[in-house]
Amino acid sequence: MPTPSIEYGVLSPILIVLGVAVAGVLVEAFAPRRARYATQVTLSVSGLLAAFGALAQVYRDTTAGRTAAVGAVVIDRPGLFLQGAILLIGVLGVLLIGERRNGFDSGAEGLDAFTPQASASPGSLAEAVATKARNAQTEVFPLTMFAVAGMMLFPAAGDLLTMFIALEVLSLPLYLMCGLARYRRLQSQEASLKYFLLGAFSSAFFLYGMALLYGYAGTLSLTGIADALNTGGDGNSLALIGVGLVAVALLFKVGAVPFHSWVPDVYQGAPTPITGFMAAATKIAAFGALMRVLYVAVPALAEDWRPALWVVAILTMALGTIAAISQRDVNRMLAYSAVAHTGFILTGVIAGNPAGVSGTL
Repeated sequence: MPTPSIEYGVLSPILIVLGVAVAGVLVEAFAPRRARYATQVTLSVSGLLAAFGALAQVYRDTTAGRTAAVGAVVIDRPGLFLQGAILLIGVLGVLLIGERRNGFDSGAEGLDAFTPQASASPGSLAEAVATKARNAQTEVFPLTMFAVAGMMLFPAAGDLLTMFIALEVLSLPLYLMCGLARYRRLQSQEASLKYFLLGAFSSAFFLYGMALLYGYAGTLSLTGIADALNTGGDGNSLALIGVGLVAVALLFKVGAVPFHSWVPDVYQGAPTPITGFMAAATKIAAFGALMRVLYVAVPALAEDWRPALWVVAILTMALGTIAAISQRDVNRMLAYSAVAHTGFILTGVIAGNPAGVSGTL
């Protein structure tokens, strides 16, 4: 059996971000506490910029789409464009997280958005001691890097297994970071738990749909599923159910109605820098993955999934707009506004033509 070939060059942007994430974990383990903040910020920003430079080179060298890592990753210009946007948002997110770290050194109190000790109970003596000692949550930087790496892989996945792994890699750090708010600690922890539980349900839907699609097509490859649908005749009910379950998980990630209930609570409870990072980067990655599944794996079922997505898009636009009007908290208002924007973006996905894809991107 021939040895699988891994094209490290075209995968270098993702590998650089993963390497920076691992290096950040080592910094947390071995670097002195006072040196961690500057080291983590420098390491994270430098790694993201290096990954963006590598991505630009891959983009220039890519004219036609191809696969890497034995078909697990797709290298094409739309996917690379989304990865570039995620990297730039990652840089802004890291800078915002760093800027909101704390104001002890400058003499400005209250700038830190993150709790000094996540394991301490809100208002406890341990938390007060950590605050007085000027501890900082520098673990958030490697967590952000792991999330960025998962987001980059998510829209570039060539099969459902890789897509599921990317989904978990991007989700697990976000579950943790949502519970690190310094103020409104209980609300932040509640938001983190809600996000985790609902995210676990959506992952279960994805796995169930993946199993049904494998049972229908005998493969998890997106192109393999498309080939099976093209040659399978009219008996595609199993595939349709599988696609529906996978779509539920992806619509949860973009925050579409009726899978949006986590959005206002999480946006309100999470630290503000994490809310901004999630609102942009997660949605880009999830829409990329949704388009990858619908356009590559199941274009033969377009007449079946388009009406369902139209209903979802209309409900998302209407409910998001109406609910945003009645909110008294700015974060919740912005969360429902993001839900409404999701509905508008879905209309481009539903179009399924070059103009729709261009508008979505």
